[in-house]
Amino acid sequence: MALPINIQQLISGKTVEWDRIEFKKGWNPEEIIHTVCAFANDINNWGGGYVIVGVDENDGIPVLPPVGLQQNSLDTIQKELTNLCHQIEPYPQIISEPVLFQDKYIFIIWVPGGNMRPYKAPTTLGKKGQKRYYIRHGSTSKIANQVEEKQLISQSEKIPFDDQLNYRAELSDLSPLLIKSFLKDVKSDLEKEVDKIPFEDLCRQMQIADGTKELLRPKNVGLLFFSENPEKFFPYKRIEIVHFFDETGDRFTEQIFSGSLQQQLKAALLYIKNQVIKEMVVKVPDQAEAIRFYNYPYVAIEEGLTNAVYHQSYDVREPIEVRINYDSINILSFEGPMPPIKNDDLMKERVISRFYRNRRVGDFLKELEYTEGRSTGFPKIYRHLKNNYSPEPKFETDENNLHFLTTIYSHKLFAPKKIEMGEKEKRILEYCKQPKSSREILKLIEVSYQTKNISRYVSQLVDAGYLYYTIPEYISHRNQKYFTI
Repeated sequence: MALPINIQQLISGKTVEWDRIEFKKGWNPEEIIHTVCAFANDINNWGGGYVIVGVDENDGIPVLPPVGLQQNSLDTIQKELTNLCHQIEPYPQIISEPVLFQDKYIFIIWVPGGNMRPYKAPTTLGKKGQKRYYIRHGSTSKIANQVEEKQLISQSEKIPFDDQLNYRAELSDLSPLLIKSFLKDVKSDLEKEVDKIPFEDLCRQMQIADGTKELLRPKNVGLLFFSENPEKFFPYKRIEIVHFFDETGDRFTEQIFSGSLQQQLKAALLYIKNQVIKEMVVKVPDQAEAIRFYNYPYVAIEEGLTNAVYHQSYDVREPIEVRINYDSINILSFEGPMPPIKNDDLMKERVISRFYRNRRVGDFLKELEYTEGRSTGFPKIYRHLKNNYSPEPKFETDENNLHFLTTIYSHKLFAPKKIEMGEKEKRILEYCKQPKSSREILKLIEVSYQTKNISRYVSQLVDAGYLYYTIPEYISHRNQKYFTI
């Protein structure tokens, strides 16, 4: 049976991070059993991983076209894999598939993060092998040390919420249409088999249901993505947008987006794209190319909202709240970042988290190409705001990490600050209808060319959104000039 993932995207590293993929040129049982054990232990709650046999690698990057495997060896490999997994305690849940990729056969083993961890595997195959815990350390599998063993044992007490079975739900609460739509969107070969296999087998293959035949139940992640009404099981898990149309907040609309996670995220982003995002084209005097500004770069908003969906706690009865203000957008979700991250850490442009709350939610969002991977959200938001000449964002939480607030500020062109305009400021704005240098501006108002005067008369107007650079402000240039529109 096919895997519920796009194979081309998997091998390219676009939907699964490189340290969750291990490439093997050939079939090496001893190395593979250690990697399977390490992925099943999933010490960082990253969602397990994939072993791809038949593809060589160079520094963790696949070498293509693949080396490939002999077609007549695939049955033997599958049988040997089953025997190998019986040597891991307890027996891990894996899904494997031989795939014809670029005219060569390869063998893919999907190892989800296990719900019965910690797992032990023999150090070597044969009678002399001792059972040890294996974990992933970067892109390699290694024996856990004493501290890591304690961590694994403590994690065995709690399965991540999105990977837990929901005993209040039935398999009928999962929608075959939503599942088929998802598989089509991600271009999985499994989509072609949906109508040919029992629904129970399909749900097991996608790891969205588990249990005995008599007590097969959906997992929470399955209900979040493939239930028509997830709020039946997760109250208030929706996106609420309050859109203010003036500075005072007297005129506003409220929008509620519910349904499956991908439905509500898609609908909320479409609303923001159509109703909030605005573009302005500025023709710079004496310059051939116009400058395009957006009040908010769409990608930054998309990343901020997707991060909220990815990292919120689904057992907390609170929605994601989006407030679209006159000069900013606030995205509030519950709970906050996972410890040990604190508010001070959120001041950095890149925040590295060792532990993730929702390992399965993240995988589905990556498959749908809403997010790129771990620790990429902040840099992506900063980058797109910088390219739009927008102010830097603000990320914050409270002292107990109970909430996470993202604030993205409007470009100054769309929401200029109100400042007191003296005679000098008015003269500057009139004068700068044609680009002028700071020296020319200060000469006009008859003040000395000093840093404090540039800050007082020029930088203040730039910061308030009344003057604009002819050259992006983060590019140091001695010929910088300023203009107004």
